[in-house]
Amino acid sequence: MEEIQISNKRKMRNALFIMVIVFLLLIVRIGYLQFSKGKWLMGMAEEQQSLSRAIMAKRGTIYDSTGKYILAISASVETVTINPTQIANKDKEKVAEALSRIFELDYEKTLKRVKRNSSIETIARRIEKEKTDELRIWLQQNNITTGINIDEDTKRFYPYRDLASHVIGFCGSDNQGLDGVEAKYNDILKGINGKIESQTDAKGATIGTEGESYVASKDGNSILLSIDMTIQSIVEKYLEEACIDNKCTDGGSIIIMKPKTGDIMAMATYPGYDLNDPYTINNEELEGQWDTLGQKEKSEKLQSMWRNKAISDTYEPGSVFKVVTASAALEEGIADSDTEGQFGCSGSIQIAGARIRCWRYYRPHGSQSLRQALMNSCNPVFIGLGQKIGVEKYYNYLEKFGFFKKTGINLPGEAKGIFVKEEKCGPVELATISFGQRFEITPLQMITAVSSISNGGKYVVPRIVRATINNETNEIIDMPVEYGEQIISKENAEKVLSMMESVVSEGTGKNARVAGYRIGGKTGTSEDGVNTNKYVTSFCAVAPTDNPELVMLITLYNPTGEGGHHLGVILLQYL
Repeated sequence: MEEIQISNKRKMRNALFIMVIVFLLLIVRIGYLQFSKGKWLMGMAEEQQSLSRAIMAKRGTIYDSTGKYILAISASVETVTINPTQIANKDKEKVAEALSRIFELDYEKTLKRVKRNSSIETIARRIEKEKTDELRIWLQQNNITTGINIDEDTKRFYPYRDLASHVIGFCGSDNQGLDGVEAKYNDILKGINGKIESQTDAKGATIGTEGESYVASKDGNSILLSIDMTIQSIVEKYLEEACIDNKCTDGGSIIIMKPKTGDIMAMATYPGYDLNDPYTINNEELEGQWDTLGQKEKSEKLQSMWRNKAISDTYEPGSVFKVVTASAALEEGIADSDTEGQFGCSGSIQIAGARIRCWRYYRPHGSQSLRQALMNSCNPVFIGLGQKIGVEKYYNYLEKFGFFKKTGINLPGEAKGIFVKEEKCGPVELATISFGQRFEITPLQMITAVSSISNGGKYVVPRIVRATINNETNEIIDMPVEYGEQIISKENAEKVLSMMESVVSEGTGKNARVAGYRIGGKTGTSEDGVNTNKYVTSFCAVAPTDNPELVMLITLYNPTGEGGHHLGVILLQYL
Protein backbone atom coordinates (compact mmCIF):
# COMPACT_ATOMS: atom_id res chain seq x y z
CA MET A 1 0.00 0.00 0.00
CA GLU A 2 2.82 2.31 0.87
CA GLU A 3 4.54 1.54 -2.44
CA ILE A 4 1.32 2.52 -4.28
CA GLN A 5 1.18 5.88 -2.45
CA ILE A 6 4.85 6.60 -3.29
CA SER A 7 4.15 5.76 -6.95
CA ASN A 8 1.12 8.10 -7.05
CA LYS A 9 3.15 10.90 -5.48
CA ARG A 10 5.89 10.38 -8.08
CA LYS A 11 3.33 10.53 -10.87
CA MET A 12 1.78 13.67 -9.47
CA ARG A 13 5.21 15.27 -9.11
CA ASN A 14 6.11 14.36 -12.70
CA ALA A 15 2.77 15.66 -14.00
CA LEU A 16 3.23 18.89 -12.06
CA PHE A 17 6.76 19.23 -13.44
CA ILE A 18 5.52 18.73 -17.00
CA MET A 19 2.75 21.26 -16.44
CA VAL A 20 5.26 23.81 -15.14
CA ILE A 21 7.51 23.18 -18.20
CA VAL A 22 4.56 23.56 -20.60
CA PHE A 23 3.42 26.68 -18.77
CA LEU A 24 6.92 28.18 -19.00
CA LEU A 25 7.11 27.32 -22.71
CA LEU A 26 3.73 28.98 -23.26
CA ILE A 27 4.94 32.11 -21.47
CA VAL A 28 8.10 32.16 -23.60
CA ARG A 29 6.02 31.66 -26.77
CA ILE A 30 3.53 34.39 -25.81
CA GLY A 31 6.41 36.73 -25.02
CA TYR A 32 8.03 35.95 -28.35
CA LEU A 33 4.80 36.56 -30.25
CA GLN A 34 4.02 39.69 -28.26
CA PHE A 35 7.38 41.42 -28.27
CA SER A 36 9.27 39.98 -31.22
CA LYS A 37 6.52 39.29 -33.77
CA GLY A 38 3.82 41.59 -32.42
CA LYS A 39 4.08 44.32 -35.03
CA TRP A 40 4.29 41.81 -37.89
CA LEU A 41 1.25 39.87 -36.64
CA MET A 42 -0.71 43.07 -36.16
CA GLY A 43 0.10 44.04 -39.74
CA MET A 44 -0.99 40.61 -40.99
CA ALA A 45 -4.26 40.94 -39.08
CA GLU A 46 -4.93 44.36 -40.52
CA GLU A 47 -4.14 43.08 -44.00
CA GLN A 48 -6.52 40.15 -43.60
CA GLN A 49 -9.25 42.32 -42.13
CA SER A 50 -9.07 45.07 -44.73
CA LEU A 51 -9.83 45.13 -48.45
CA SER A 52 -8.17 47.70 -50.70
CA ARG A 53 -9.02 48.55 -54.32
CA ALA A 54 -6.81 50.93 -56.32
CA ILE A 55 -8.13 54.02 -58.10
CA MET A 56 -5.80 54.70 -61.01
CA ALA A 57 -4.64 58.29 -61.47
CA LYS A 58 -5.02 59.94 -64.86
CA ARG A 59 -1.70 60.32 -66.65
CA GLY A 60 -0.87 63.82 -67.77
CA THR A 61 -1.57 64.85 -71.36
CA ILE A 62 1.22 65.06 -73.94
CA TYR A 63 0.91 68.07 -76.29
CA ASP A 64 2.93 69.14 -79.29
CA SER A 65 5.04 72.31 -79.00
CA THR A 66 2.13 74.60 -79.91
CA GLY A 67 -0.15 73.18 -77.22
CA LYS A 68 -2.92 72.88 -79.83
CA TYR A 69 -2.55 69.20 -80.62
CA ILE A 70 -2.97 66.37 -78.12
CA LEU A 71 -0.59 63.49 -78.85
CA ALA A 72 -1.45 61.34 -75.81
CA ILE A 73 -4.36 61.56 -73.38
CA SER A 74 -5.95 59.47 -70.63
CA ALA A 75 -9.70 58.91 -70.81
CA SER A 76 -11.99 57.80 -67.97
CA VAL A 77 -12.93 54.12 -68.06
CA GLU A 78 -13.80 51.56 -65.35
CA THR A 79 -12.36 48.37 -63.93
CA VAL A 80 -14.45 45.45 -62.63
CA THR A 81 -13.30 43.36 -59.66
CA ILE A 82 -15.08 40.80 -57.51
CA ASN A 83 -14.93 39.59 -53.89
CA PRO A 84 -15.64 35.85 -54.39
CA THR A 85 -16.38 35.21 -50.70
CA GLN A 86 -19.18 37.78 -50.79
CA ILE A 87 -20.99 36.16 -53.73
CA ALA A 88 -23.60 33.59 -52.60
CA ASN A 89 -22.94 30.05 -53.79
CA LYS A 90 -26.33 29.92 -55.52
CA ASP A 91 -25.37 33.02 -57.59
CA LYS A 92 -21.85 32.09 -58.59
CA GLU A 93 -22.67 30.37 -61.89
CA LYS A 94 -25.02 33.06 -63.16
CA VAL A 95 -22.55 35.78 -62.10
CA ALA A 96 -19.81 34.03 -64.06
CA GLU A 97 -22.14 33.68 -67.07
CA ALA A 98 -23.06 37.39 -66.98
CA LEU A 99 -19.45 38.55 -66.59
CA SER A 100 -18.16 36.35 -69.40
CA ARG A 101 -21.02 37.41 -71.71
CA ILE A 102 -20.81 41.16 -71.09
CA PHE A 103 -17.01 41.38 -71.23
CA GLU A 104 -16.49 38.60 -73.80
CA LEU A 105 -14.46 36.36 -71.49
CA ASP A 106 -13.97 32.61 -71.30
CA TYR A 107 -16.79 31.25 -69.10
CA GLU A 108 -14.81 28.40 -67.46
CA LYS A 109 -11.92 30.68 -66.49
CA THR A 110 -14.33 33.30 -65.17
CA LEU A 111 -16.21 30.69 -63.12
CA LYS A 112 -12.94 29.54 -61.53
CA ARG A 113 -12.26 33.11 -60.42
CA VAL A 114 -15.77 33.50 -59.03
CA LYS A 115 -15.39 30.27 -57.01
CA ARG A 116 -11.93 31.06 -55.62
CA ASN A 117 -11.51 31.49 -51.87
CA SER A 118 -9.84 34.89 -52.22
CA SER A 119 -10.69 38.42 -51.11
CA ILE A 120 -10.44 40.07 -54.55
CA GLU A 121 -10.14 39.09 -58.22
CA THR A 122 -9.78 41.39 -61.22
CA ILE A 123 -12.26 40.52 -63.99
CA ALA A 124 -11.88 43.28 -66.60
CA ARG A 125 -9.60 46.33 -66.79
CA ARG A 126 -10.22 49.68 -68.48
CA ILE A 127 -13.72 48.95 -69.80
CA GLU A 128 -15.83 51.54 -71.58
CA LYS A 129 -18.71 52.85 -69.47
CA GLU A 130 -21.41 51.47 -71.76
CA LYS A 131 -20.22 47.95 -70.91
CA THR A 132 -20.10 48.56 -67.16
CA ASP A 133 -23.55 50.18 -67.35
CA GLU A 134 -24.80 46.92 -68.85
CA LEU A 135 -23.38 45.11 -65.81
CA ARG A 136 -25.03 47.60 -63.44
CA ILE A 137 -28.44 46.94 -65.02
CA TRP A 138 -27.93 43.17 -64.76
CA LEU A 139 -26.96 43.43 -61.07
CA GLN A 140 -30.06 45.49 -60.34
CA GLN A 141 -32.32 43.08 -62.22
CA ASN A 142 -30.88 40.09 -60.35
CA ASN A 143 -30.83 41.82 -56.95
CA ILE A 144 -27.09 41.24 -56.42
CA THR A 145 -25.72 43.97 -54.18
CA THR A 146 -22.42 42.62 -52.84
CA GLY A 147 -19.28 40.99 -54.19
CA ILE A 148 -18.98 42.91 -57.48
CA ASN A 149 -17.12 46.24 -57.65
CA ILE A 150 -17.05 48.78 -60.47
CA ASP A 151 -14.31 51.36 -59.91
CA GLU A 152 -13.09 54.35 -61.91
CA ASP A 153 -9.94 53.83 -63.99
CA THR A 154 -8.08 55.46 -66.88
CA LYS A 155 -7.00 54.33 -70.33
CA ARG A 156 -4.28 55.85 -72.53
CA PHE A 157 -5.23 56.95 -76.04
CA TYR A 158 -3.05 58.25 -78.87
CA PRO A 159 -5.29 60.29 -81.22
CA TYR A 160 -2.81 60.25 -84.13
CA ARG A 161 -2.00 56.56 -83.72
CA ASP A 162 1.49 56.18 -85.28
CA LEU A 163 2.52 59.86 -85.42
CA ALA A 164 5.88 60.33 -83.67
CA SER A 165 5.48 56.81 -82.29
CA HIS A 166 9.19 56.32 -81.59
CA VAL A 167 9.32 59.61 -79.68
CA ILE A 168 6.09 59.36 -77.65
CA GLY A 169 6.30 55.66 -76.71
CA PHE A 170 3.45 53.82 -74.96
CA CYS A 171 2.17 52.53 -71.62
CA GLY A 172 1.70 49.04 -70.21
CA SER A 173 -1.45 47.52 -68.73
CA ASP A 174 -0.59 49.06 -65.34
CA ASN A 175 -0.50 52.59 -66.83
CA GLN A 176 3.29 52.62 -66.53
CA GLY A 177 5.29 54.28 -69.34
CA LEU A 178 7.30 51.65 -71.20
CA ASP A 179 9.05 53.53 -73.99
CA GLY A 180 9.82 56.98 -75.37
CA VAL A 181 8.68 60.11 -73.57
CA GLU A 182 6.05 58.03 -71.73
CA ALA A 183 8.87 56.11 -70.02
CA LYS A 184 11.43 58.89 -69.61
CA TYR A 185 8.91 61.31 -68.06
CA ASN A 186 6.85 58.67 -66.26
CA ASP A 187 7.35 60.24 -62.83
CA ILE A 188 5.93 63.54 -64.09
CA LEU A 189 3.06 62.03 -66.07
CA LYS A 190 1.84 59.17 -63.86
CA GLY A 191 0.26 61.01 -60.90
CA ILE A 192 -0.56 59.28 -57.59
CA ASN A 193 -3.09 56.45 -57.40
CA GLY A 194 -5.97 56.60 -54.93
CA LYS A 195 -7.72 53.70 -53.15
CA ILE A 196 -10.93 52.46 -51.58
CA GLU A 197 -10.46 50.59 -48.30
CA SER A 198 -13.07 48.60 -46.32
CA GLN A 199 -13.05 46.31 -43.26
CA THR A 200 -13.89 42.60 -43.62
CA ASP A 201 -14.64 39.71 -41.30
CA ALA A 202 -12.83 36.38 -41.12
CA LYS A 203 -14.71 35.14 -44.18
CA GLY A 204 -13.84 38.21 -46.23
CA ALA A 205 -17.31 39.74 -46.09
CA THR A 206 -17.52 43.52 -45.78
CA ILE A 207 -18.41 44.77 -42.27
CA GLY A 208 -20.97 47.45 -43.07
CA THR A 209 -20.25 50.59 -45.09
CA GLU A 210 -19.28 52.96 -42.27
CA GLY A 211 -15.73 51.53 -42.23
CA GLU A 212 -15.14 52.24 -45.92
CA SER A 213 -12.62 54.99 -46.70
CA TYR A 214 -11.96 56.72 -50.03
CA VAL A 215 -8.59 58.28 -50.96
CA ALA A 216 -8.86 60.26 -54.19
CA SER A 217 -6.22 59.86 -56.90
CA LYS A 218 -4.02 62.78 -57.96
CA ASP A 219 -3.71 63.23 -61.72
CA GLY A 220 -0.28 63.53 -63.32
CA ASN A 221 1.22 66.68 -64.79
CA SER A 222 1.19 67.32 -68.54
CA ILE A 223 4.08 68.09 -70.88
CA LEU A 224 4.68 70.13 -74.02
CA LEU A 225 7.00 68.44 -76.48
CA SER A 226 9.39 70.36 -78.70
CA ILE A 227 7.83 68.42 -81.61
CA ASP A 228 5.69 70.53 -83.96
CA MET A 229 2.79 68.31 -85.03
CA THR A 230 2.47 69.94 -88.47
CA ILE A 231 6.16 69.60 -89.26
CA GLN A 232 6.22 66.05 -87.87
CA SER A 233 3.29 65.05 -90.12
CA ILE A 234 4.99 66.44 -93.23
CA VAL A 235 8.30 64.81 -92.35
CA GLU A 236 6.69 61.40 -91.81
CA LYS A 237 4.79 61.63 -95.10
CA TYR A 238 7.89 62.32 -97.18
CA LEU A 239 10.10 59.90 -95.25
CA GLU A 240 7.63 57.12 -96.00
CA GLU A 241 7.59 58.09 -99.69
CA ALA A 242 11.39 58.18 -99.83
CA CYS A 243 11.77 54.78 -98.14
CA ILE A 244 9.15 53.13 -100.37
CA ASP A 245 10.22 54.76 -103.64
CA ASN A 246 13.89 53.95 -103.04
CA LYS A 247 13.22 50.50 -101.60
CA CYS A 248 15.08 51.16 -98.35
CA THR A 249 15.20 47.67 -96.90
CA ASP A 250 16.15 48.90 -93.43
CA GLY A 251 13.96 52.01 -93.24
CA GLY A 252 15.06 55.56 -92.60
CA SER A 253 14.98 58.51 -90.23
CA ILE A 254 14.64 62.29 -90.30
CA ILE A 255 15.47 64.80 -87.57
CA ILE A 256 14.76 68.53 -87.67
CA MET A 257 16.44 70.59 -84.97
CA LYS A 258 16.30 74.26 -84.03
CA PRO A 259 19.99 75.19 -83.57
CA LYS A 260 19.43 78.20 -81.30
CA THR A 261 17.60 76.20 -78.61
CA GLY A 262 18.28 72.55 -79.43
CA ASP A 263 14.54 71.90 -79.82
CA ILE A 264 13.75 68.78 -81.84
CA MET A 265 10.96 70.02 -84.12
CA ALA A 266 10.51 66.62 -85.76
CA MET A 267 11.97 63.16 -85.27
CA ALA A 268 10.68 60.35 -87.45
CA THR A 269 11.70 56.73 -87.93
CA TYR A 270 10.19 54.64 -90.73
CA PRO A 271 8.31 52.40 -90.38
CA GLY A 272 6.31 53.61 -87.38
CA TYR A 273 3.82 51.57 -85.34
CA ASP A 274 0.35 52.07 -83.85
CA LEU A 275 0.70 53.37 -80.29
CA ASN A 276 -2.84 52.21 -79.51
CA ASP A 277 -1.82 48.67 -80.45
CA PRO A 278 1.94 48.47 -79.84
CA TYR A 279 2.12 44.68 -79.64
CA THR A 280 0.90 44.15 -83.20
CA ILE A 281 3.80 43.89 -85.63
CA ASN A 282 3.91 46.50 -88.42
CA ASN A 283 5.29 44.19 -91.12
CA GLU A 284 2.81 42.32 -93.35
CA GLU A 285 5.22 39.50 -94.09
CA LEU A 286 6.02 39.00 -90.41
CA GLU A 287 2.35 39.28 -89.50
CA GLY A 288 1.62 36.22 -91.64
CA GLN A 289 4.36 34.24 -89.89
CA TRP A 290 3.71 35.58 -86.38
CA ASP A 291 2.02 32.49 -84.93
CA THR A 292 4.95 30.30 -86.02
CA LEU A 293 7.57 32.38 -84.16
CA GLY A 294 8.87 31.55 -80.70
CA GLN A 295 8.38 33.96 -77.79
CA LYS A 296 12.01 35.10 -77.87
CA GLU A 297 11.87 35.85 -81.60
CA LYS A 298 8.58 37.73 -81.20
CA SER A 299 10.11 39.82 -78.45
CA GLU A 300 13.15 40.64 -80.61
CA LYS A 301 10.96 41.68 -83.55
CA LEU A 302 8.83 43.93 -81.32
CA GLN A 303 11.92 45.50 -79.77
CA SER A 304 13.23 46.19 -83.27
CA MET A 305 9.89 47.78 -84.26
CA TRP A 306 9.94 50.06 -81.19
CA ARG A 307 13.61 51.02 -81.71
CA ASN A 308 14.19 54.70 -82.46
CA LYS A 309 16.86 54.52 -85.17
CA ALA A 310 17.50 58.26 -84.97
CA ILE A 311 19.03 57.95 -81.50
CA SER A 312 19.65 54.24 -80.89
CA ASP A 313 21.32 53.04 -84.11
CA THR A 314 24.85 54.05 -85.06
CA TYR A 315 26.03 54.42 -88.66
CA GLU A 316 28.98 55.71 -90.68
CA PRO A 317 28.07 59.30 -91.59
CA GLY A 318 30.24 59.44 -94.70
CA SER A 319 30.96 62.78 -96.32
CA VAL A 320 28.51 64.74 -94.14
CA PHE A 321 31.24 64.44 -91.50
CA LYS A 322 33.60 66.53 -93.65
CA VAL A 323 32.02 69.66 -92.18
CA VAL A 324 33.53 68.61 -88.82
CA THR A 325 37.00 68.23 -90.35
CA ALA A 326 36.59 71.55 -92.14
CA SER A 327 35.56 73.24 -88.89
CA ALA A 328 38.63 71.91 -87.05
CA ALA A 329 40.95 72.91 -89.91
CA LEU A 330 39.59 76.47 -89.95
CA GLU A 331 39.81 76.80 -86.17
CA GLU A 332 43.41 75.53 -86.17
CA GLY A 333 44.36 77.98 -88.93
CA ILE A 334 45.48 75.16 -91.20
CA ALA A 335 43.25 76.31 -94.05
CA ASP A 336 41.00 79.14 -95.09
CA SER A 337 37.76 78.75 -96.98
CA ASP A 338 38.70 80.56 -100.20
CA THR A 339 42.45 80.35 -100.79
CA GLU A 340 42.70 79.39 -104.45
CA GLY A 341 44.83 76.37 -105.23
CA GLN A 342 45.52 75.61 -101.57
CA PHE A 343 44.80 71.92 -102.20
CA GLY A 344 45.18 69.48 -105.06
CA CYS A 345 43.51 66.19 -105.99
CA SER A 346 45.29 63.66 -108.19
CA GLY A 347 42.60 61.01 -107.70
CA SER A 348 44.13 59.34 -104.66
CA ILE A 349 46.48 59.84 -101.72
CA GLN A 350 49.13 57.59 -100.16
CA ILE A 351 48.91 57.22 -96.37
CA ALA A 352 51.29 54.91 -94.48
CA GLY A 353 51.58 52.58 -97.43
CA ALA A 354 47.83 52.51 -98.12
CA ARG A 355 46.43 54.24 -101.20
CA ILE A 356 43.02 55.82 -100.58
CA ARG A 357 41.10 56.96 -103.63
CA CYS A 358 38.85 59.93 -104.19
CA TRP A 359 35.30 59.01 -105.17
CA ARG A 360 36.08 60.68 -108.52
CA TYR A 361 39.49 59.06 -108.94
CA TYR A 362 38.86 58.54 -112.68
CA ARG A 363 38.65 62.35 -113.20
CA PRO A 364 40.60 64.05 -110.42
CA HIS A 365 39.43 67.39 -109.05
CA GLY A 366 42.84 69.02 -109.44
CA SER A 367 43.57 72.38 -107.80
CA GLN A 368 40.97 73.48 -105.23
CA SER A 369 40.20 75.80 -102.34
CA LEU A 370 38.64 74.36 -99.18
CA ARG A 371 35.24 75.61 -100.35
CA GLN A 372 35.65 73.80 -103.65
CA ALA A 373 36.88 70.65 -101.88
CA LEU A 374 33.71 70.59 -99.75
CA MET A 375 31.57 71.30 -102.84
CA ASN A 376 33.27 68.40 -104.65
CA SER A 377 33.37 66.21 -101.52
CA CYS A 378 37.01 65.46 -102.31
CA ASN A 379 38.39 62.75 -100.01
CA PRO A 380 42.16 63.41 -100.45
CA VAL A 381 41.82 67.05 -99.33
CA PHE A 382 40.10 66.10 -96.08
CA ILE A 383 42.52 63.24 -95.48
CA GLY A 384 45.37 65.75 -95.81
CA LEU A 385 43.64 68.11 -93.38
CA GLY A 386 43.26 65.31 -90.85
CA GLN A 387 46.97 64.48 -91.05
CA LYS A 388 47.90 68.14 -90.51
CA ILE A 389 45.56 68.51 -87.51
CA GLY A 390 46.98 65.36 -85.95
CA VAL A 391 45.39 62.65 -83.80
CA GLU A 392 45.51 64.46 -80.46
CA LYS A 393 43.97 67.70 -81.66
CA TYR A 394 41.48 65.94 -83.93
CA TYR A 395 40.23 63.77 -81.06
CA ASN A 396 39.95 66.89 -78.94
CA TYR A 397 37.54 68.33 -81.50
CA LEU A 398 35.62 65.04 -81.65
CA GLU A 399 35.18 65.30 -77.89
CA LYS A 400 34.07 68.94 -78.06
CA PHE A 401 31.50 68.09 -80.75
CA GLY A 402 30.12 65.42 -78.40
CA PHE A 403 30.87 62.26 -80.39
CA PHE A 404 32.32 60.34 -77.44
CA LYS A 405 29.23 60.72 -75.25
CA LYS A 406 25.46 60.70 -75.45
CA THR A 407 23.88 64.02 -76.35
CA GLY A 408 21.76 63.92 -73.20
CA ILE A 409 18.38 64.06 -74.93
CA ASN A 410 15.66 62.87 -72.54
CA LEU A 411 14.69 59.74 -74.45
CA PRO A 412 15.52 56.14 -73.53
CA GLY A 413 17.90 53.97 -75.53
CA GLU A 414 20.34 56.62 -76.75
CA ALA A 415 23.67 55.32 -78.06
CA LYS A 416 27.00 57.12 -78.47
CA GLY A 417 29.81 57.15 -81.01
CA ILE A 418 32.11 54.19 -81.64
CA PHE A 419 35.69 55.20 -82.50
CA VAL A 420 39.05 53.50 -82.38
CA LYS A 421 40.82 54.52 -79.17
CA GLU A 422 43.02 57.58 -79.53
CA GLU A 423 46.20 55.68 -78.64
CA LYS A 424 45.44 53.13 -81.37
CA CYS A 425 44.54 55.70 -84.03
CA GLY A 426 47.27 55.55 -86.68
CA PRO A 427 47.63 57.54 -89.93
CA VAL A 428 45.24 55.30 -91.88
CA GLU A 429 42.59 55.34 -89.15
CA LEU A 430 42.85 59.14 -88.91
CA ALA A 431 42.57 59.36 -92.69
CA THR A 432 39.31 57.42 -92.85
CA ILE A 433 37.81 59.31 -89.90
CA SER A 434 38.64 62.61 -91.64
CA PHE A 435 36.22 61.88 -94.49
CA GLY A 436 33.58 60.13 -92.36
CA GLN A 437 34.22 56.39 -92.50
CA ARG A 438 35.32 53.48 -90.31
CA PHE A 439 33.61 54.79 -87.18
CA GLU A 440 29.99 55.08 -86.15
CA ILE A 441 27.81 57.76 -84.58
CA THR A 442 24.06 58.26 -84.21
CA PRO A 443 22.04 60.54 -86.51
CA LEU A 444 21.24 62.64 -83.42
CA GLN A 445 24.96 63.15 -82.70
CA MET A 446 25.54 64.21 -86.31
CA ILE A 447 22.72 66.76 -86.41
CA THR A 448 23.73 68.08 -82.98
CA ALA A 449 27.24 68.75 -84.30
CA VAL A 450 25.91 70.63 -87.35
CA SER A 451 23.41 72.49 -85.14
CA SER A 452 26.30 73.55 -82.90
CA ILE A 453 28.12 74.96 -85.93
CA SER A 454 24.86 76.70 -86.91
CA ASN A 455 24.61 78.10 -83.37
CA GLY A 456 27.69 80.27 -83.88
CA GLY A 457 30.02 77.39 -83.06
CA LYS A 458 28.64 76.79 -79.54
CA TYR A 459 27.50 73.31 -78.56
CA VAL A 460 23.74 73.01 -78.05
CA VAL A 461 22.05 70.12 -76.22
CA PRO A 462 19.00 68.63 -78.01
CA ARG A 463 15.69 69.11 -76.18
CA ILE A 464 12.58 66.94 -76.70
CA VAL A 465 10.32 68.39 -73.96
CA ARG A 466 9.80 72.16 -74.02
CA ALA A 467 7.81 72.55 -70.79
CA THR A 468 5.73 70.83 -68.13
CA ILE A 469 2.22 71.91 -67.05
CA ASN A 470 1.17 71.64 -63.40
CA ASN A 471 -2.13 69.74 -63.25
CA GLU A 472 -3.50 71.70 -60.30
CA THR A 473 -2.40 75.26 -61.11
CA ASN A 474 -1.96 75.03 -64.92
CA GLU A 475 1.40 76.74 -64.44
CA ILE A 476 3.73 76.22 -67.41
CA ILE A 477 7.28 75.49 -66.32
CA ASP A 478 9.82 75.80 -69.15
CA MET A 479 12.57 73.21 -69.41
CA PRO A 480 16.00 74.88 -69.54
CA VAL A 481 17.88 75.31 -72.81
CA GLU A 482 21.34 73.82 -72.31
CA TYR A 483 24.60 74.70 -74.04
CA GLY A 484 28.14 73.37 -73.94
CA GLU A 485 31.44 75.02 -74.73
CA GLN A 486 32.40 77.22 -77.68
CA ILE A 487 33.82 74.65 -80.13
CA ILE A 488 34.84 76.98 -82.95
CA SER A 489 34.63 80.73 -83.32
CA LYS A 490 31.51 82.43 -84.66
CA GLU A 491 33.57 83.66 -87.63
CA ASN A 492 34.70 80.16 -88.57
CA ALA A 493 31.20 78.79 -88.03
CA GLU A 494 29.90 81.32 -90.55
CA LYS A 495 32.59 80.23 -93.02
CA VAL A 496 31.49 76.58 -92.69
CA LEU A 497 27.85 77.56 -93.31
CA SER A 498 28.90 79.62 -96.33
CA MET A 499 30.78 76.63 -97.75
CA MET A 500 27.76 74.40 -97.11
CA GLU A 501 25.64 76.90 -99.05
CA SER A 502 28.05 76.52 -101.99
CA VAL A 503 27.63 72.73 -101.79
CA VAL A 504 23.90 73.24 -102.48
CA SER A 505 24.19 76.09 -104.96
CA GLU A 506 27.00 74.57 -107.05
CA GLY A 507 28.29 71.31 -105.61
CA THR A 508 27.20 67.73 -104.94
CA GLY A 509 24.04 68.88 -103.15
CA LYS A 510 22.73 71.17 -105.90
CA ASN A 511 19.59 69.05 -106.30
CA ALA A 512 18.49 70.44 -102.90
CA ARG A 513 18.32 74.03 -104.15
CA VAL A 514 15.03 75.83 -103.47
CA ALA A 515 14.46 79.14 -105.21
CA GLY A 516 14.30 82.10 -102.85
CA TYR A 517 15.94 80.30 -99.90
CA ARG A 518 19.55 80.26 -98.72
CA ILE A 519 20.15 76.59 -98.00
CA GLY A 520 23.37 74.91 -97.01
CA GLY A 521 23.95 71.19 -97.00
CA LYS A 522 26.22 68.20 -97.33
CA THR A 523 25.57 64.77 -98.81
CA GLY A 524 27.04 61.54 -97.51
CA THR A 525 27.23 57.91 -98.54
CA SER A 526 28.87 55.10 -96.59
CA GLU A 527 28.90 51.34 -96.29
CA ASP A 528 26.61 49.87 -93.66
CA GLY A 529 29.22 47.63 -92.07
CA VAL A 530 32.16 45.91 -93.74
CA ASN A 531 31.52 43.84 -96.88
CA THR A 532 27.76 43.88 -96.37
CA ASN A 533 27.03 45.36 -99.81
CA LYS A 534 24.61 47.66 -97.99
CA TYR A 535 24.82 51.44 -97.92
CA VAL A 536 23.60 54.34 -95.82
CA THR A 537 22.89 57.58 -97.65
CA SER A 538 22.28 60.86 -95.89
CA PHE A 539 21.89 64.60 -96.37
CA CYS A 540 22.23 67.35 -93.78
CA ALA A 541 20.74 70.78 -94.53
CA VAL A 542 20.81 74.18 -92.82
CA ALA A 543 18.40 77.03 -93.57
CA PRO A 544 18.77 79.92 -93.91
CA THR A 545 22.57 79.94 -93.85
CA ASP A 546 22.83 83.63 -92.88
CA ASN A 547 20.65 83.14 -89.75
CA PRO A 548 20.00 79.40 -89.21
CA GLU A 549 16.50 78.55 -87.97
CA LEU A 550 16.57 74.82 -88.57
CA VAL A 551 18.90 71.94 -89.35
CA MET A 552 17.62 68.75 -90.99
CA LEU A 553 19.24 65.34 -91.34
CA ILE A 554 17.71 62.61 -93.48
CA THR A 555 19.21 59.12 -93.32
CA LEU A 556 18.12 56.27 -95.61
CA TYR A 557 19.27 52.74 -94.80
CA ASN A 558 20.20 50.56 -97.78
CA PRO A 559 18.25 52.20 -100.63
CA THR A 560 18.08 49.64 -103.45
CA GLY A 561 15.83 51.48 -105.91
CA GLU A 562 16.66 52.91 -109.33
CA GLY A 563 18.17 56.05 -107.76
CA GLY A 564 20.96 53.97 -106.23
CA HIS A 565 22.52 54.90 -102.92
CA HIS A 566 23.68 58.45 -103.66
CA LEU A 567 21.32 60.98 -102.08
CA GLY A 568 22.24 63.65 -104.61
CA VAL A 569 20.53 61.49 -107.24
CA ILE A 570 17.67 60.47 -104.94
CA LEU A 571 16.85 64.13 -104.20
CA LEU A 572 15.95 64.65 -107.87
CA GLN A 573 12.74 62.68 -107.28
CA TYR A 574 11.43 65.17 -104.71
CA LEU A 575 12.67 68.56 -105.93
